[in-house]
Amino acid sequence: MDGIGLGANDPENNPLARVKMPNLSGLLGGKKLILEGLPVETELASLVALDANLGVSGLPQSATGQGALVTGKNISAIVGEHYGPKPNPPVREVILADNLFQQLTTRGYRSALLNGYPPRFFEGIASGKRLLSAIPLSVTSADIALKTEEDVHAGRAFSVDFTGKGWRDQLGYANYPVKEPREAGLHLAEVSLSYDLAFFEFWVSDYAGHHQDQEAAEFLLTNFDAVLGGLLEGWPKKDALIIITSDHGNMEDLSTRKHTLNPVPGLVIGDLEARQKFMAGLSDITHVTPNILNFYPKKDH
Repeated sequence: MDGIGLGANDPENNPLARVKMPNLSGLLGGKKLILEGLPVETELASLVALDANLGVSGLPQSATGQGALVTGKNISAIVGEHYGPKPNPPVREVILADNLFQQLTTRGYRSALLNGYPPRFFEGIASGKRLLSAIPLSVTSADIALKTEEDVHAGRAFSVDFTGKGWRDQLGYANYPVKEPREAGLHLAEVSLSYDLAFFEFWVSDYAGHHQDQEAAEFLLTNFDAVLGGLLEGWPKKDALIIITSDHGNMEDLSTRKHTLNPVPGLVIGDLEARQKFMAGLSDITHVTPNILNFYPKKDH
């Protein structure tokens, strides 16, 4: 979830403290996705605060934050600053040298980014007018194809709101089929479980934060929670984890258009033993990739 920090219990400025998210709060024993009262561990989920500042001054940014998530490296410290939104050459160099998707491919596992991209996205990349952000850059560096409009239509990928409503209303796909959030969540579980690791980038939350858009933030969170309900309904009780985290704070404080210094969520859903294995030593966003890779040993060939 791009731009989601753990903020104050301030319903006026923090939609995560105001919006009812029954599926999420049900996982957390009634707790909301806020900083107060952490860490949390229930029968179903664990939540800790992760440092996204990484000892570098200034506000965390998307390119270095997302890069840290998928490489396990403190890219902000390596390049000497927080940088974003899109990777510059020094950030690109670190991401392209080694990342989660490359490691999984090398070890013989199937991974995918489940976001679907419309034709205009690929046209922008081909023309040089658009740069890949850190997540799709890391995916393509592992020779994994980004998913297309055709993949979305075929049910192999998802629009950023999961349901397809955004593609119909904002991109002009008038005949595009729209799923109810619960149905989209069930389908998300089915597609995700066909891979060893499935990644989804929910970037619209950062947009709502930058625009200080209370109405959009409330809609996004309500829809996300309903999709989460379907995802949980279709998820196995054992042998699979759901990890929800972020690159930096933003939407949790709509009193500002800027990113924040708040920690980000490290929310892990699934079997307790697997959760505890993943969360061992988990305290900042550089730990996410190495802790994921602990579940994917190199295969004997």
